Amino acid sequence: MLQVDPRQHSRPGEITENLRARITEAEQRGWLGEAQGLRVSLDAAQAKLASLDKRSRTDLGIPAVRPRSH
Repeated sequence: MLQVDPRQHSRPGEITENLRARITEAEQRGWLGEAQGLRVSLDAAQAKLASLDKRSRTDLGIPAVRPRSH
């Protein structure tokens, strides 16, 4: 499975916004098949975002190294 660089987290969000706009346009123009295909892509983009969010909140159980206070 393709892994997204966490530094690029905003990119899937931008893609999601773009897909919503394209779905709206397709529906307005009566392109129902196109709108349905775009919805499939939107679902995949949202799932990827959810996966990124979940991964960023996952505690791996590795303790953080903190500087010693004197």
